[in-house]
Order: sequence, then structure tokens, then C-alpha cells
Amino acid sequence: MSNILVIKHGSLGDIAQACGAIQDIFENHPEDQIHILTTKPYFELFRKNSLVHNIILDRRLSRFNLIYLYLLMRTLKKLNIKKVYDLQNSSRTKFYKNILFSKAGCKTWSSSETTLPGNISKEEFDKEPVLNRFDHQLKTSGIKTEHTMKPNFSWAVTNIDNIKQQFNLKKYIVLFPFCSVHLTHKKWPHYNELIELIKKKYGEQIKVVVAPGPSEIDDSKNINAVVILNQDKALDISQLASLIKESSFVVANDTGPAHISAHLGVKGLTLFGKHTTAYKVSIERKNFKAIQVDDLEKLSASKVLEKILI
Repeated sequence: MSNILVIKHGSLGDIAQACGAIQDIFENHPEDQIHILTTKPYFELFRKNSLVHNIILDRRLSRFNLIYLYLLMRTLKKLNIKKVYDLQNSSRTKFYKNILFSKAGCKTWSSSETTLPGNISKEEFDKEPVLNRFDHQLKTSGIKTEHTMKPNFSWAVTNIDNIKQQFNLKKYIVLFPFCSVHLTHKKWPHYNELIELIKKKYGEQIKVVVAPGPSEIDDSKNINAVVILNQDKALDISQLASLIKESSFVVANDTGPAHISAHLGVKGLTLFGKHTTAYKVSIERKNFKAIQVDDLEKLSASKVLEKILI
């Protein structure tokens, strides 16, 4: 039995996307133990994944914090790692490689760089869809991929019967009208108009709810929907995944909850401006689709309503 290290720091949508690749890594190492190096927001989440033997916290302190760096590298070296699958593919994880396995190729350290096709630059390769890049990386590293292209985030769900009872949730649509403060170009501005149209069409048959993150609770007061919290706090990731999983439909900006929705197999829709494409971020699935426009401001609520299928 050997130790296998998988690196996935985040973000939330990226974690959902990577779970198929992690499953393939596990199934191709049946006699080995899988260790995940991740960050604080996802440490407890990965505890729910039965494929993972151990979770290692990376606080991602400055590279000039030599004491922290020494302690982290010592922890990793003690594992006597047989192989690393770098699913983060960042400058930071490349830095770790240079410390742990400076001259290693894809047989020891699998990353987009060590598995880069010979006829293409990394800049060009990074324009490919996310899941395609994972699939190429793993196949080049000797992994038979069955799940990488079709991630299933269902392992993350938990029981939320108490929350559903509190808010009397039976049939409901979840909206995710928020986004990070530095990503406001992803924000569609017409959610309240959409809510009015949904209520007019479905009446009391269906509730419209929002589930804000910790920094979005105040903003949620400006949305005319039921705000789902757990004891006045934002739902954790597993509770959020469960709320999504049991919904009738999801409408979201291009954010983490949209990717969770896509990889839970629920019916839904995500709204894209010109910042990127649904194809590049591998978000469209059988039940989860995208509307792509040049200007989100000009995408009408009635147009979005047409795509809601309940």
C-alpha cells in the first residue's frame, strides 16, 4: 500500500468539478490511500468523501513564511508519497513540486504542465474546457477515466429535513443572484423581476428561495424571495448541496453554486455574460443549461422564465 496525494485548494465550483477526477484516481489506486491537500473552506467537506483517507490542511501562507513552509513540507514528506495528482495546477502547486519532486515527470507528479501535449503551449491548453484538461492530464498519467467528464457531487449532501420543515419547503426554485465583490460582471441584475414572473405563473404551487453565503446575507434582504438560513447563519456546503439537490429548478450566476447544481444532476440554468463561456468551464450537463449573452443587463427576465422547466 502506498500514499497518493491529490491537491485541490478550491474554489467551490472547482471542487465540484474535480470530484469525478478524484473518483477516477481512487479507482485506479485500489490498494493505495488517497490524501487530499486542501484549504480551510473545504477541509470539513472532504471528510464526507468516503474515497479520501486523510485530509491535510494547507493554510496557503506566504511562500516567505519559511517556518510554515518547512512544517507543511515535512508533513508531506513523512507520507513517503508515491505519486501526486495536482488538480489545482497553480503557480503555488508548481512551487511545491519544485520543493518535493523538482525533476519529476508525470509518473510521479501529474499536472497540466507535466502532461502538456507536445504541440501546444500551456497558455493555449488552458483555453480548453476544464474537464477536458483533467481528462487529458489523468489519461496521460496512466489513469483510466470513467468519471472525470461526468462529476457527481452527491457525496457532499446531508440531511436537511429540519431546515425544510422550518421553511415549509416542498416544491421550490433556488436562485443564486449573488457573486464575489470583485466579480460583479458575472451578476445578472433582474432577479426580482424574474421572481415576480415566477410567482405570477406558478402562484402558491412553488416557492422561490435564495441561500446566501456568509457575506451575502445582508444583500439577500434586497431579493424578494425566502432567505434560507440555518439558525441565522449561512448554510454550510453540504447543506447547500442538499438544498440544491432537492429543488425543482436552479437559476444562478456563473458562481460556485451553479457548478454544484450542474454536478448534482438537477434541472437548472446559469447565466453568462462575455467574461467566459459555458463550454470553457464545462458547466452544461443533461439537465443543467446555460444562456450566453454579450450583455447581461440586456437579458430580460421573460427570456429566462422561458427556460425554466418544472
